[in-house]
Amino acid sequence: MPRVFRHIATLALFVAVAAAAGCSGKGGRAGQDVAATVNGKEIKLAEVMRIVNQQLQGQPLSLPEQAAARIQVLDNLIQREAIVQKAEKEKTMPSDDEINAAINSQKSRATAEEWRKFLEDNKFTEEQLREEARKDLAVKKLQEKLFGQITIRDQEVAEYYNNNRARFVNPRGVGLAVIAVDPRDSGGAFQNDARSDAEATAKINGIAAQLKTGADFGTVAGVNSEDPSRVRGGDIGFADEEVLTRYGFPPELINRLFNTMRVGDVTDPIRLPDSRWIILKLANRQLENRPRAFEDQGVKEEIKQALVEARQSILQYALIRSALAEATIVNNLAEDMLKDPNMLGGMQQVTPNDAATPAASPAVTGATPAATDSPAAAASPAGAAAPAAGAATPAAGATPRAAAATPTPRAAATPRPASPPPAASPAATPGE
Repeated sequence: MPRVFRHIATLALFVAVAAAAGCSGKGGRAGQDVAATVNGKEIKLAEVMRIVNQQLQGQPLSLPEQAAARIQVLDNLIQREAIVQKAEKEKTMPSDDEINAAINSQKSRATAEEWRKFLEDNKFTEEQLREEARKDLAVKKLQEKLFGQITIRDQEVAEYYNNNRARFVNPRGVGLAVIAVDPRDSGGAFQNDARSDAEATAKINGIAAQLKTGADFGTVAGVNSEDPSRVRGGDIGFADEEVLTRYGFPPELINRLFNTMRVGDVTDPIRLPDSRWIILKLANRQLENRPRAFEDQGVKEEIKQALVEARQSILQYALIRSALAEATIVNNLAEDMLKDPNMLGGMQQVTPNDAATPAASPAVTGATPAATDSPAAAASPAGAAAPAAGAATPAAGATPRAAAATPTPRAAATPRPASPPPAASPAATPGE
């Protein structure tokens, strides 16, 4: 995916199910292009085909696989439409100002040319985006109305901790931060970007010199590191020996991190097998597993959040079931498949040329209801309370995961690597 679209990928929920201008295709019944209706509201087969094409990105499928993809996408679209119509009944529809604000927020993250190309590549009009924004904001507001009624009692939090004490352990490990320099052109993603081996070598040596004179590691990382962790001052999380070994850290470096280096120490530049350079800082070290007490910082908040997310998961599932029960649904595509078991509803070919461009691919992945097959995924706070463009879309009708009934707070897994640690080359172990 071109970097230019990474920062507007949250348009996903606007474009995932927009009407497919220029996409054609007929169902198995002659003259019909309506895949289904929800209380009389049509879902065009062209919509289904467009989303399937975007998901496939030109990959060939067998006829049964194509049929399965179509029926799953249609099922998700039906659920989404039912939820939107329920939001209309509950009077949680957005105002024009809210729709404008959501779209303008996305526009502000791209240049005029990027925005134009985004619409052009995906064959969308501003009117189509407005309609998708209206639907997604409606779903978001309905979720917020429902989820806002959730209350977690202190006794429930305490009971969860007492019944799951084994989960609350800070394991042995080291906390690391990194500054990375990549000789490959980042396409403007990083400032002070090195674009050759010579530039990368000069840059990493300059950074090492700054650190030796007392420069703050996090500040230098934020300005110079060519790694996403720069926004966290280079923090890449907490890991034990097994994790570090898995990511290619040589034994001698791991030994130094756990034994001879002091917390706060910084390595010399390390050259990785992929030609990148890194400098590591030992930010923290814990040499034995340590239980977390109920009164420790963050424990109660983590349990409470996990319990909230579990309730949201179940409520989202119930919301989907309720919306579907209230709706009159006619699934023409399913009927066509049942009438013709061999051709499965006509089975017009998925057209690779109609597949989404790389710019559109993340949109479908993030926005199509199929991307949140479980109520847990659809109901997470990240989806339910995100800005309008990232509002959660109704999930497919899957049975709630066990995690919905038995929440696992983040405390159970902390500390853990925030992202995979960079793999160091055994031949490039720094000397100090």
